[in-house]
Amino acid sequence: MSTPVPLRIDFVSDVSCPWCAIGLASLQQALAKLEGEVSAQIHFQPFELNPQMALEGEDATEHLVHKYGSSAEQIDANRAAIRERGAALGFAFNMGRRSRVYNTFDAHRLLHWAGLEGRQLALKRILLRAYFTDGEDVSSHDTLARLAVEAGLDGERARQLLEGSEFADEVRAQEQFFTSRGIHSVPATIVNGQHLISGGQPPEAFEQALRQIVAAG
Repeated sequence: MSTPVPLRIDFVSDVSCPWCAIGLASLQQALAKLEGEVSAQIHFQPFELNPQMALEGEDATEHLVHKYGSSAEQIDANRAAIRERGAALGFAFNMGRRSRVYNTFDAHRLLHWAGLEGRQLALKRILLRAYFTDGEDVSSHDTLARLAVEAGLDGERARQLLEGSEFADEVRAQEQFFTSRGIHSVPATIVNGQHLISGGQPPEAFEQALRQIVAAG
């Protein structure tokens, strides 16, 4: 029996990016299909869609109208398409006109720490569910500390981290690293530091791309 091929996967994404939730679910389904063939280590890298967002957040529909010039009807149609894609992957999007967009920098600091503790994937999935399914404020320190505990992390340590500026420099450095290499939209899935899979692709596309990367050596 052949040894699984090791893969390093850097998944550049934001907590408030719906296509990142879709992309992660698709990637995980593809990796499940490749079980025994590849051994993947996923590293979540920070990207802020709205780095200047105020702490209190902003109405999501108003934000999208201002940022992209979309109409409310276009936004509703996009949300419906996202809900459909998510449902097919087993991920529930409950976004609506009452949704808000929040600052995600502290969530990225928490994810950086979770990576050091071996709980990054668990926390990432919980954060995406909290925001998109449960409509929670992922900029709130109380919310983030509670979600950290749910991910198997120490709640008091999480709160201590959030109340200070720990890992802020590391997160900004990683953000700059990936943007300096041409990553300006997410999700961006980078395999072994050189192969880029852009966007929230379906599981079949991830599986095909990973097989090609493995075959090419």
